[in-house]
Amino acid sequence: MADKILIFIPMYNCARQIGRVLEQLKHPDVAQVFHGVICVDNQSPDDTLEVAAATMEGVPLPYRAIFRNNGNYGLGGSHKVAIDFALARGYSHLVVLHGDDQGSIADLTPRIAAGAHHGLDCLLGARFMPGSRLEGYSALRTAANQIFNGVFSIVSGQRLYDLGSGLNLYRVEIFRDGFHRRFRDDLTFNYFLILACCQKQFRQQFFPLTWREDDQISNAKLFRQGLRMLKLLAQRIFDPNGFLAAEHRAVAIESYSSQTVREWTGA
Repeated sequence: MADKILIFIPMYNCARQIGRVLEQLKHPDVAQVFHGVICVDNQSPDDTLEVAAATMEGVPLPYRAIFRNNGNYGLGGSHKVAIDFALARGYSHLVVLHGDDQGSIADLTPRIAAGAHHGLDCLLGARFMPGSRLEGYSALRTAANQIFNGVFSIVSGQRLYDLGSGLNLYRVEIFRDGFHRRFRDDLTFNYFLILACCQKQFRQQFFPLTWREDDQISNAKLFRQGLRMLKLLAQRIFDPNGFLAAEHRAVAIESYSSQTVREWTGA
């Protein structure tokens, strides 16, 4: 099947950054490899939707849309909205690019153009891989992430350079059986996902990137997040089969629905 690649941008309270993220997609190289972009807003109370709609007008991709979740689904829930959309519309790959402007699509575009994603299920941006550059990232957060990367690597049996940066590519078909739907809908979704991808022996590869923090507000509280990570690691260690099959959500949502705010067709 020929590549049909969709960019998914999760948004929450990023009115100051989302315009810059969408401006990245106006580079001519982007239109050569990507076929659509969707922004999925998780009920932002600020002007995120308005800024996204204004900037999306000038993005030269064949399909563009902005969706607003019908509930507060969290970051993981927004991923599920995008995965459902990509499966229903026949996209071959889904690229996750966070809406807070910490990562750059330019780190991924040439790799896709060169076919680096072919033969892989997951092509994952890694903030802590040799060759990556961190700008404005605290030493404490860097050390904490590197420790958890090491622990997760031991548990999974694979070298993991990042547990979930904001720039990743997935082959859409891997989600067909819905294994991801039972994972938590909050910020820990990516940790569940990478452990599951390792356990299911998906073909993964990491790549270095540039990651920056300037006017972003981090939602990850180190101590609380660390406890959640230790809990899910324990589940994976002591019951690996149950880890994949168990219901990890606090509330099991049957349908991750959203409203179409704006939709464009034609570059």
